[in-house]
Amino acid sequence: MRLDPEMSKEGKPAVASSTPLGRQHGCVELLQWALPKLAYAWPGFRRVHRQVCKRLGRRLRELHLGDFAAYRRYLENNPEEWRVLDGFCSIPISRFGRDWRVFECLGNDVLPGLAEAALRRGTSRIEAWSIGCARGEEPYTLNAVWQLMVAPSWPQLSFSVLATDINAALIEGARTGLFKLGSLRELPSPWCDTMFERVGDQRRIKQAFRENVRFALQDVREVQPDATFDLILCRNVVLTYFDPESQRRVLKRLVERLRPGGAFVIGAREHLPQNGPELVPWRPEEGIYARVSGRPENLS
Repeated sequence: MRLDPEMSKEGKPAVASSTPLGRQHGCVELLQWALPKLAYAWPGFRRVHRQVCKRLGRRLRELHLGDFAAYRRYLENNPEEWRVLDGFCSIPISRFGRDWRVFECLGNDVLPGLAEAALRRGTSRIEAWSIGCARGEEPYTLNAVWQLMVAPSWPQLSFSVLATDINAALIEGARTGLFKLGSLRELPSPWCDTMFERVGDQRRIKQAFRENVRFALQDVREVQPDATFDLILCRNVVLTYFDPESQRRVLKRLVERLRPGGAFVIGAREHLPQNGPELVPWRPEEGIYARVSGRPENLS
């Protein structure tokens, strides 16, 4: 979808490209042209495009380019620049316990169901994958849900989380375990006290909640782990930012990594595509589905 510039009463553009609004429009035009070439879709970037444009504005100054039309020509003549643009399109929006009801449902229903299924298979390990983990808020929250809500009832089982992201700087930040206080605002206060220790004006997640969380740099569009998981969290990444064809292609590969009966979690405001992978509702109001074959007996 094109974003038309503001028009004057005479029906002509009301702003020139040299004005801030004109530059913003130039960036939107560039993104609408470039995003499909990266397997992204413009609608998913509407809410975050100003952040992308801010990054691109700095890039234009680095390259001594006058406007976004010049940057488009630069992209066409310098294929290696696409990787730089791709990096600018990674906009992490993450907090501990984001959409807390999802984590409550995982702790009260989904993880116990997966635990029962694991015991029936004769295994002692539950494995999860957090896609687009940013600085680690989601996988650390998930690990805490297991330890605080599930593990006491299933002491014979172990739990591990693989957390992946396309952004190397975010992965390194996640490994430090240091977070600003604002990223904890959706966690219940008792959990904050249990999970973190003070480090100046920041908070560090305690070692007990960092164990069994492993981080890896990975572009889910191109490669997936060589492993099978009981639980995959794919929230606010593939179904928000990828184009429809890429959504179906990537989701198919992700579900192939999901154990039959395993749980697949998407964003609470996302929707599975038509003709997508065979998933059935588990707790669809929270974006939780299950792989069709061999699903846990308590799935409703």
